Amino acid sequence: MSDLLRSAMAARLAKLPADLPPMGDEDEDNEETEAHDSLGSLPGSGMGPPAAPRTRPKPSKRPPNPDFAPLSASSYFSEALQVAIPERGLDVRAYYTPPKFAGGTVFVCHHGAGYSGLSFACFAKEVVEMARGEVGVLALDARRHGKTRSTTDPEPVELDIATLVDDFVAIVQTVFPHSPNPPPPLLLIGHSMGGAVVAHSSPRLQAAGFHLLGIAVLDVVEGSAVEALPHMHNLLNARPDGFDSVEDAIEWHVKTKTIRNDNSARVSVPAIVEAAPSSNLPAPHAWIWRTPLRSTAPYWMSWFQDLSMTFLAARTARLLLLAGTDRLDKPLMIAQMQGKFQLHVLGGGNVGHMLHEDDPTRVAEVLLEFWRRNDTSKLKLPVKIKGVGEA
Repeated sequence: MSDLLRSAMAARLAKLPADLPPMGDEDEDNEETEAHDSLGSLPGSGMGPPAAPRTRPKPSKRPPNPDFAPLSASSYFSEALQVAIPERGLDVRAYYTPPKFAGGTVFVCHHGAGYSGLSFACFAKEVVEMARGEVGVLALDARRHGKTRSTTDPEPVELDIATLVDDFVAIVQTVFPHSPNPPPPLLLIGHSMGGAVVAHSSPRLQAAGFHLLGIAVLDVVEGSAVEALPHMHNLLNARPDGFDSVEDAIEWHVKTKTIRNDNSARVSVPAIVEAAPSSNLPAPHAWIWRTPLRSTAPYWMSWFQDLSMTFLAARTARLLLLAGTDRLDKPLMIAQMQGKFQLHVLGGGNVGHMLHEDDPTRVAEVLLEFWRRNDTSKLKLPVKIKGVGEA
């Protein structure tokens, strides 16, 4: 609760009039960084950390910082797919590195609200290298996110959990059809909002004949998420409405510690902003959010309500991976003590809500260990030991 109150107070500070001079020297930069350090994410909210409050006027436009230049995703995935889902009215962007061996497992990743499949880029590269080709990774852009496009006009605005689950199931069935070869074993991974999607999707995919080795939910807990929702609009008021350049957007994510890994931010952030629409009037920002979080507000409750019971009811192995220790709600706490799912807390203070971007190596290690523990294809029947004198 202390983190929640601190975040709400930080959002209120953003509404105070700015009476400080613009940033100038290095000492002021250090002072601002320390202010950012004091702001924690909403505990288990699934909505990410709040922006640092703006206590200074917006500086004049400056040249893009080359230290935050975008990086291509081509070094992190082997393929960028456009997957037509006509029954859902979608043309879906997915990033894929297939396993090198027949029958290899595929980690299927669903991002959180406002992000894209490229938030799993660094994680995917780590997984593929550590597993030496035994595991592939598919990461998709959900509707109204990234480079996924609607094929209907006007584009539907719905982002409720039922819509997202129907989309996800249709995408998996299209990318991995049952013929001419059976689909590979799958491990479903969802961050934040995506955690709810994979939890709700798992029984649907099992009923459709997919072999699920497990589901992994990253840094979202129903109780804390629902508790935090009334404060979200105040927290969103502290976010910038746009940026002068893509480099500016990347730099903001890194310096506010929304993403604590420079390389990951340079790959993932370009997919979550877009050029502002051209008009006769000068736009206040050259780049704006591709998916403004405030526009998703009508659907927040549907994402997180009943998430704990849905996760615990999944008929497959379950992993809850959290960035901090104070995020379990009561049903999960009881179930965890009963050994009904695996809980792993990264901790250490160097990861936040975007834990798979902040420390992709550690997250890959945890997920691969979870996969090895539950990959039934590797089980072998015990060898019968013959007695002395037996033929």
